[in-house]
Amino acid sequence: MAARILHRLRHALGAEGSREERARDGGEAEDCPESSELEDDTEGLSTRLSGTLSFASHEDGDGDEDEEDGAGEEPGEPPEPTGEAAGAENGGRCRDAVPGARPCPAGRTGPGGPVPPLSPSPRAEWDAAAKPPGGSLLTRQLQELWRKSRSSLAPQRLLFEVTSASVVSERSSKYVLYTIYLIRSGQFDKAPATIARRYSDFEQLNRRLRSRFGCDMAGIAFPRKRLRRNFTAETIAKRSRAFEQFLSHLHSIAEIRRSPEFLEFFFLQDLRAAQRLTCTGMYREALATWANACRLQEQLGVCGSGRFLLTLAGLAVCHQELDQLGEAHGCCEQALQLLEAQDSHPLLGPFLQAHVHLAWKVGKDKRRSEARLQDLQEAGLPLQQQPSLKECLIKEPLE
Repeated sequence: MAARILHRLRHALGAEGSREERARDGGEAEDCPESSELEDDTEGLSTRLSGTLSFASHEDGDGDEDEEDGAGEEPGEPPEPTGEAAGAENGGRCRDAVPGARPCPAGRTGPGGPVPPLSPSPRAEWDAAAKPPGGSLLTRQLQELWRKSRSSLAPQRLLFEVTSASVVSERSSKYVLYTIYLIRSGQFDKAPATIARRYSDFEQLNRRLRSRFGCDMAGIAFPRKRLRRNFTAETIAKRSRAFEQFLSHLHSIAEIRRSPEFLEFFFLQDLRAAQRLTCTGMYREALATWANACRLQEQLGVCGSGRFLLTLAGLAVCHQELDQLGEAHGCCEQALQLLEAQDSHPLLGPFLQAHVHLAWKVGKDKRRSEARLQDLQEAGLPLQQQPSLKECLIKEPLE
């Protein structure tokens, strides 16, 4: 009985060895059928991801299958290694020998002689043949997709958020004052740009825009005026939400968001208040107002306008009066960069003179500004008659 079982075992192992030799002889000429599936999968990777970066691929799926295969093994028995590791590890796990078979790598023999190593599974052969080129191809495609996704990120949007609303009672009137933050999506501002407006300010903006942009304003809703219950919490909450949507809708239309009516609604009041405070010598209060007007213009994307240059002049004057010379010098440098190609701007001479003076105070290079002043003087500009930045602020009309 034992001899019969041994004969059958030898016959089975001999057939397995012959299949292994045939597989080795013809494996190089015949590609694994799964390789075509891998290539098809890599070609359609971008379509399947649909614009969303995902690191799931065939390789990830293989890991899941390995876990499932390992779950069916006997408890306490490690998973069977594949490839070259199998030959090294199976040195101590040889089966019965077959006549003519290769010797065991570890030199161990079975009852009938040298025992051949376990042949690698078809799964291991596929991994060794197809994984390196397929894996590198998938990696390249993922890297390319990642670069495209970074270059096509959604642009930042300007958000308008009503953060508070307070009822203000004056001698002859009572109204609700809405505080609105201007925030760029995806950013955090320690000192966000803010405005405080009442219903009549929004109504005036709506009226001015409808008179100029009738067609564009046709589909934009505005909360109507109410005769009663204007100060209830429900009415204030509904209007707050309506004002947010109103400003967002206006800003989404290019012609409207670039119009003076829309822009001045945000920062003209601050410019007037800052100018008034500067003229009266309240430089610390004026500095905070100039700074908020600067942030508003930066959020609205109008940093190259004449209003922004006036704002930088106000900041430079207030910083200088408060002995913050480094900050004043920085404001002058920023203004001169904007005036690089404008030799006839009325604020160029005052900014150059202020920059030379402040650069001497803080020990910075002033040769470039002195050269530009020399060029202006040779062009016929009377530098001795140029007003200072503070005088420009006082004389500038803000209508």
